[in-house]
Amino acid sequence: MSVQKRPTGGEQPSALGALKLRVPFVHYKLEIPDILQGAILCVVPLSITALMTSVLGIPFEIAVAFVLFNNILYLLHTHFGDPTVAGWITAGIPLYVAFLMGYPEGEARILALIALQLTVALVFLGLGVFKGADSLVRKMPMSLKAGILIGAGVSAVMGEFAADGRVWTMPITILTGAVLGFFMLFSETAGPLRARYGFFRFVAQYGIAIPFLIAYVFGLIIGEVEMPVIEWGFTTIPVGTILQEYSIIGLGIPPFQYFIDAIPLALAAYIIAFGDILVMDSLFKNADSARKDEKLVFSPRRNSIIVGIRNTLHGIFAPFISLSGPAWTGGQALVINRYMNNPRSVMDSYWGGATSLYWGMTIAIVLVPVVTLFKPGLNIGMALTLLIQGYLCGYLAIEMLERESNLERGVAIIVGSVLAVKGAAWGLGIGLVLWLALEKNWFASACAATHPSNDEPAGDAEIASERS
Repeated sequence: MSVQKRPTGGEQPSALGALKLRVPFVHYKLEIPDILQGAILCVVPLSITALMTSVLGIPFEIAVAFVLFNNILYLLHTHFGDPTVAGWITAGIPLYVAFLMGYPEGEARILALIALQLTVALVFLGLGVFKGADSLVRKMPMSLKAGILIGAGVSAVMGEFAADGRVWTMPITILTGAVLGFFMLFSETAGPLRARYGFFRFVAQYGIAIPFLIAYVFGLIIGEVEMPVIEWGFTTIPVGTILQEYSIIGLGIPPFQYFIDAIPLALAAYIIAFGDILVMDSLFKNADSARKDEKLVFSPRRNSIIVGIRNTLHGIFAPFISLSGPAWTGGQALVINRYMNNPRSVMDSYWGGATSLYWGMTIAIVLVPVVTLFKPGLNIGMALTLLIQGYLCGYLAIEMLERESNLERGVAIIVGSVLAVKGAAWGLGIGLVLWLALEKNWFASACAATHPSNDEPAGDAEIASERS
């Protein structure tokens, strides 16, 4: 069976009309480099099992099945016309944990997560179907948007360094991995090294995978990390157990109050996720400029609808603590950089790379030897993910406020601080009050009517008065 070819400068072939269904070996070929990268990076999704076991009380084997189900749903994007390498709403993870910790352990927390995930699904589906995403984010005050990012970033770092945080479970190992990860991703020194030496470019293209592996091996050597017990077999999804103990089929629909409680956090999660949508739009425009042989079409509306479907399926059958988001920025950068820097003869289509990454990751998670090999070090992967996410949230928030007034910066700091300590409802509520009381100019129209604009130049005295 040969792969269908596209005309130069056109879209990759697809089926089912507007659904744009693309399947391997028919509409694209698998890319071995991206499969291998995905297999190495399986440590990233597996790291969420640490939170699922500690916060939700889900057994490790069941948590791995949840991750496998989550990875399979990622493939909905590239198989139905959305080019994004999908992911979590990672920056909000500390906020979701704080929300869930407000409920008693056990069934109540599972129901709270179901309510949150279904509420998030409704937001994405509603804004995707009715095209309200752009309007919501455009009209939200910058101080609130930046404040949410500040709160998410502070929560991420505070959670890792708290008295019971992951850093102190294996401090030398995790801090070593963090230093290596930050150095390779953000250091002023690493940039020239990547440009000059192929080895550093090779290491950098794997994101946090190589720092994780180095830290993991180092932790094994110094004894901070337990030696893995390798098991054999294949990961399965115990459908009956999951449906009976962790889904609305067995537990029933959460109380209505849980949905009310989840609304502020669901809106905050969407606002965080919308930043990824903007980043994706920019990346695909750059890719179109670099590769003239293929046209990539990114639709925020299609992306939002598929994200809503993923959250709905999780909310009904297998609630997932990191929620389902529009993109995994790190994985997206890996695929799109290889696509942009190679001709068609080396990488025929972007779709092969984007889908192969998750085929490789999913295959690795199916293999129990791979899962058990990395199991003792999953706290390392989760800590690295959240520390780097905290860094990204922080600088993005500051960048958003660069051209804003001191008043808006001050409101953003208060919103972020309250959100990090008291949760999304308090943060957004206080932010809205401060915006209404401080930023909103209630008398702007009255002042304009009292002092109409004048096209004639003002006199020296009038100018001096206005400046004073």
